[in-house]
Amino acid sequence: MSILQVKDLTVTFPGGIEAVRGVSYEVERGEVLGIVGESGSGKSVTSLAVMGLLPKNAVVDGSVQLHGQELLGMKEDDLVKVRGKSISMIFQDPLSAFTPVFTIGDQIAEAVRVHQKVGKDKAAKRAVELLDLVGIPNPNLRAKAFPHEFSGGMRQRAMIAMAIANDPDLLICDEPTTALDVTIQAQVLEVLKTAQQETGAGIVMITHDLGVIAGMADRVLVMYAGRPVEQGPVEDIYYRPRMPYTMGLLASIPRVDGEEGPLVPIDGNPPSPAALPPGCPFAPRCPMKVDMCDDEEPPLTPFGGGRHVACIRAHEIEHKNLTGTDVFPVPVIPPNEVVRVPRAERPTVLELDELIRHYPLMKGAVFKRRVGTVYAVDGISLDIAEGETLALVGESGCGKTTTLQQIMQLQPPQGGRVVVLGRNSAELDKAARKALRGDLQIVFQDPMAALDPRMPIGDIIAEPLRAHGVKDDVRGKVAELLRLVGLAPEHAERYPQQFSGGQRQRIGIARALALEPKLLVLDEPVSALDVSIQAGVINLLEELKNRLGLSYLFVAHDLAVVRHLADRVAVMYLGRIAEIGAVENVYDRPAHPYTQALLSAIPLPDPEMERTRKRILLEGDLPSPADPPSGCRFRTRCPKFARLSEAERRRCVDEEPSVARLTRAVDHGAACHYAEEIEVITASENQEEE
Repeated sequence: MSILQVKDLTVTFPGGIEAVRGVSYEVERGEVLGIVGESGSGKSVTSLAVMGLLPKNAVVDGSVQLHGQELLGMKEDDLVKVRGKSISMIFQDPLSAFTPVFTIGDQIAEAVRVHQKVGKDKAAKRAVELLDLVGIPNPNLRAKAFPHEFSGGMRQRAMIAMAIANDPDLLICDEPTTALDVTIQAQVLEVLKTAQQETGAGIVMITHDLGVIAGMADRVLVMYAGRPVEQGPVEDIYYRPRMPYTMGLLASIPRVDGEEGPLVPIDGNPPSPAALPPGCPFAPRCPMKVDMCDDEEPPLTPFGGGRHVACIRAHEIEHKNLTGTDVFPVPVIPPNEVVRVPRAERPTVLELDELIRHYPLMKGAVFKRRVGTVYAVDGISLDIAEGETLALVGESGCGKTTTLQQIMQLQPPQGGRVVVLGRNSAELDKAARKALRGDLQIVFQDPMAALDPRMPIGDIIAEPLRAHGVKDDVRGKVAELLRLVGLAPEHAERYPQQFSGGQRQRIGIARALALEPKLLVLDEPVSALDVSIQAGVINLLEELKNRLGLSYLFVAHDLAVVRHLADRVAVMYLGRIAEIGAVENVYDRPAHPYTQALLSAIPLPDPEMERTRKRILLEGDLPSPADPPSGCRFRTRCPKFARLSEAERRRCVDEEPSVARLTRAVDHGAACHYAEEIEVITASENQEEE
């Protein structure tokens, strides 16, 4: 018997905008249904319609039945009794979902008391038990804390505790791990699995991360333009997709266990719900389009084995056993001539030598006094050769952004040296600093926030040219830059809000290239993009690097993207370098326990491999940079620390390790007293550690 039955659900907003068009699915007890698709495909609107949380101006039709009881049209008072009791939702942003003026414990206790006739003391005790269940340390103490006193991962775990407070039959998870570091994401997913085991609930998992779905889901529903286009068991969807859109999504994913080389992007952008094309909505982006695709929209038809596909060429795809790379063209990126020269013989474009940046920790509203120090960056050393990409990775709070700021400011550092293109930042005057900025440019994480919405993109791209005194043929240079990043020169008069997210990031790249820099700093340039759009931007960055002879400092938290784009990688932890070396060395045989945990936490878009691979889960959250542990900063979370002898532990507590070169590879070093190179990414549960 199904817990939830959704039939022909449609959601229409004012203006006749159909955001959801005929969605149907069922969820059984203990089952996980994954809903995937690009932004704007209708995933979240569908879940909000099921919960009855859409605004009043939304017209919702169809049927949503929970245990046979119709939810659509139910009175709000009756719906309140169902929400939180029989069906619960875990939202994407836990900070906005909690009330900031009440403690976490009070809010979880309130969720208990709304649906159960228990006293305050019993509800408070239940709240502590729930916090303990989801892995919050010191639950008695943390229950008295406010939401802003929790880290992102702890808030998400607290929200899961609130969602399962009344043992619901169904959990709807809307992008529950999107904003989290990969190590915290792994912890949260484990908590979700524990919660499901405790409650036996069915789960609807909405996400754009196909690796998460591979590890959790039993069945998958793929949405495009507000409707399902493919549905079936997770193994069939991943190993034998029959809808070109699904094939494109899977082919565009950067894999941490994959080889270097270009990714397979899906050209174009999803259609607006207000202006759907005739026939199949995916036809304008589909390499397999034929004339019949424009005649009418294909229905979601049974395909055997519980499969449903909305494509007129699905049987042809099955008969020819086509894959994503067969259907979608794989871009050819010309190689970089610079890399043929050995790294040691190439000039160095950036060098950091024992860079330090500490901030004073102040207290007091009127009479401020210093009460401590924040050790944001505490002595890091790295270098980038010409034509090379160095990736800087690590959890939030590890010091990546502070490092970027110290490089981009071109000011004398607090300690150590910053040398850009052979020029020491401590020795630059104002004129030299401005001249050097032309060779050092940055691409920001959020392209919408980085582009002035009041200016046409032509003026935005021309701004650095004019600031540096370039007057000749500015318009021609802007047109050339737009062509370089794959945009049309005639779009120069449009404003940023008229472009998609991927196009806006291309505009940001064009602006950064205006002064023909030699070194580009990339601050999470693809983290805000859908995976299909992200692939195109990654390919563009690789092509530009090779064509223009650029060097990149690439800051990212997605280690799968790093594998495809970087030549070398530096892993940061709490203001220090934990491991550094060539990408193939660090990924294939990581030596530092922190790097091993990072790599093992990355989900793989392969159901069989994802469910059998070995996990190294870290306990707790990143310590405060204002109070780092003595000796090895990672020891408080280190899985290896517990297995060491007393004398070995003492060394970890007393002596801070420095990066030492490992014996197996020339370009590989780790800051660990007991570094051990092991395979992590593809290691399965039944494999013994080497």
